[in-house]
Amino acid sequence: MMKQSLLLMSLVAITTLTMGPFASAIEEPQYEVITAWEEHSIELRSYAPRLLAVTTMTQGQNNGFRVLAGYIFGGNTSDQKIAMTAPVQRSMDDSAEMAFMMPAEYSLSDLPTPEDDRVSFREAPGYTAAVIQFNGWADMEKAEANWQVLQAFLTEQDIAIAGEPSLNQYNPPWTLPFLRRNEIIVPISDAEST
Repeated sequence: MMKQSLLLMSLVAITTLTMGPFASAIEEPQYEVITAWEEHSIELRSYAPRLLAVTTMTQGQNNGFRVLAGYIFGGNTSDQKIAMTAPVQRSMDDSAEMAFMMPAEYSLSDLPTPEDDRVSFREAPGYTAAVIQFNGWADMEKAEANWQVLQAFLTEQDIAIAGEPSLNQYNPPWTLPFLRRNEIIVPISDAEST
């Protein structure tokens, strides 16, 4: 038991030391926190506009990820590599869509044309959202449970939902489960967030 604890602490230390600089170098969406309820891990945020590369997950989540990763790792007409950003965004409705945010340095006209016609782009305007954060592996059952908690909380607070939720995962696959950061993000009415 003692050896297992020491091994786990060593793995955490190594992961923190080696992944800390890598994780902090990954670009994330810009936002401002409007209100936070720390005891519930819930925030209201105002997000800046962003540009998304999107695909439909026709054969599951891994397929969607491979399609988008192929594009940013050079699967485009310029053989250009594009920096990975976080989070990987996945719809929770029937659209089965996955999206990567493009780095802020790009505009729609700057992005190379994808070689795979399953990749398209969307300019997402700024918006106000409610967010619940949780750790661990984010399977759809766990995501749905957190979405139910967020919905109930928003109803209790009289905050109107204005769109569909998405599951957002921030960490590389080798991150230990208790260090993983996941969020359910749903648009809300601006009038309700002030």
